[in-house]
Amino acid sequence: ILPRRMTGVAAALAGVRVRVTGAPTSAVDGATAGGRLYVCNHRTLLDAIAISSALGKSVFAVTYSLGRLSELISPIPLLRLTRGREEDRRRMALLLARGDVVVSPEGTTCREPYLLRFSPLFAELADEVSPVAVDERSTMFYGTSTSPIDKCFDSVYFLMNPRPEYSVHFLKPVPTGGQNSSIEVANQVQRVLADALGFTPTALTRKDKYMLLAGNEGTVATKKSN
Repeated sequence: ILPRRMTGVAAALAGVRVRVTGAPTSAVDGATAGGRLYVCNHRTLLDAIAISSALGKSVFAVTYSLGRLSELISPIPLLRLTRGREEDRRRMALLLARGDVVVSPEGTTCREPYLLRFSPLFAELADEVSPVAVDERSTMFYGTSTSPIDKCFDSVYFLMNPRPEYSVHFLKPVPTGGQNSSIEVANQVQRVLADALGFTPTALTRKDKYMLLAGNEGTVATKKSN
């Protein structure tokens, strides 16, 4: 609800801390149209907002699951992906042509010190990507949920902590060209982020996570009206 220049002060007064390390990559040069693609691990729904705060400007964020409440209260523009490769490529390319984009290739949040397998789609959209290692500190409430109904309250739960804290670490850009495939680039970015965070990279997917924790594939059946 507040102007961007006031949100930092308001957050500090409310006990929210955002620690920033590393230097954000400078804006793309005139030879490259569009914005920069920031690739981060996925801790909570606030990852992209923390990166936007660290950059001091608004960015586009793409997400696979988005609750109506999260969409309404988000201070940055959000785009829901379809999990359809070609359609998601088209949507992300359009956003990237308009400005900076933040994407979390894990496809779902992970509160443990592990990184899920990265979807390689992001590596096909830009000549280089900027990895950003993000982490959060919670003392009472976790801002992650496996329940689709409760998911919209994840940001609220995180901010209910007495001293919620986010760390944002900008890392050296990774080129996506050359002889490496998009899958190899995705694995490289995953390793870079894992090393920076002290986490363990895995080959587990979003579906694996939900099957282990909730006994489903993370999808909800909807009733079709006649």
